Amino acid sequence: MGIKVRDFEVRLARTNEEKRQVRRLRYEVFVVEEGFKATEEQNHLREEYDRFDTHADYMAVFHQGNVVGAYRIIDRKAAEKMHGFYSEDEYNIRKIKKVRGNIVEVSRACIKREYRNNPLAMSMLWLGMGDYVCKRKVVLLFGLCSWIGLNPAASAHAISYLYYNNLAPRALRTTVMKRVMKSKGLDPKSARMNILPKEAIDKQIARTQMTPLLKGYLNLGAMFGNGVSTDIDQNSYVVLVILPATRVRAAYQKRFGGRENAFQHLEFDMGGRRKFGRMLFAPILRAIGKTRMMVPIA
Repeated sequence: MGIKVRDFEVRLARTNEEKRQVRRLRYEVFVVEEGFKATEEQNHLREEYDRFDTHADYMAVFHQGNVVGAYRIIDRKAAEKMHGFYSEDEYNIRKIKKVRGNIVEVSRACIKREYRNNPLAMSMLWLGMGDYVCKRKVVLLFGLCSWIGLNPAASAHAISYLYYNNLAPRALRTTVMKRVMKSKGLDPKSARMNILPKEAIDKQIARTQMTPLLKGYLNLGAMFGNGVSTDIDQNSYVVLVILPATRVRAAYQKRFGGRENAFQHLEFDMGGRRKFGRMLFAPILRAIGKTRMMVPIA
């Protein structure tokens, strides 16, 4: 069953035709608007996809029967079938993969152009993901968040702000794989997030440089891996978002789950021997407790 608000509905895509609608929307957004490189077959079908779509779920927002917003979802079981997560092409995420429980990678978030000024479309997408987290007992979400273009310095204030204020604790922190950067002919130094010194960051400029999706992640309570990755084929540069379910702010937990502590039972542990579990997890809890005191840019 989906969630309905007025004439909008959000739920997982069920049929092949609904999944094709998602991929067609992605083609409109990522290939036509943002300049992703597409294959001849993709151009013929007018669908955007890659090998990670084989076993992925699609969270879709429907309006009058048509898909107007979507997320791609890859859980641990799907990743095992596809020999990895999408973000592993860019980042070392081994620390995230050590987390016990249901972890989920989200990617390819998009809203149809005509609906981007309607906050309900994006709100419905978040609502669907919140419902997914509750029902599938997801303990941690992660995924890439992108800007259009190939010059991270164009978002220097925003990226530097994330570095100084919202990095994940070391026990969860991902890093850009420098060998991948080199294979693309890129200088590994371009992956650094501290583009500007802390005192040079203008918070207002940082806010204007953030995409609506990035602001949404910050408002939820997200943290970030260390490093910016540039993807020439997709005409974008990205950061990696990390969001433990228990870190989602109370107001959003209430919106998604009906009460302010709806996700509190979704605590995760980092694996390892049981007797060392508390010792291993304590630094993360302390770090999260400190970063919760920070007020994100909204």
